[in-house]
Amino acid sequence: MVQALIEIDENTNRVLNVVKAKYGLKDKGEAIKVVVEKYIEEENEPELRPEYLEKLKKIRKGKYIGFNSIEEITKTK
Repeated sequence: MVQALIEIDENTNRVLNVVKAKYGLKDKGEAIKVVVEKYIEEENEPELRPEYLEKLKKIRKGKYIGFNSIEEITKTK
């Protein structure tokens, strides 16, 4: 295991404390590990989600999806 001495701002400290309490962790190191694992799951996905692949298939067939507002676009993500 690698040990690191880090400096974090007050807001980051609060967030780590919330994660620590929510998951019943012993220390902030474990909280950092949970946050990194969640990031890997969400952002570092090696494959595309099935629903996105379906949208791509429709677009390639010429079946475009129309939107009337920015709000509609953000709801479909």
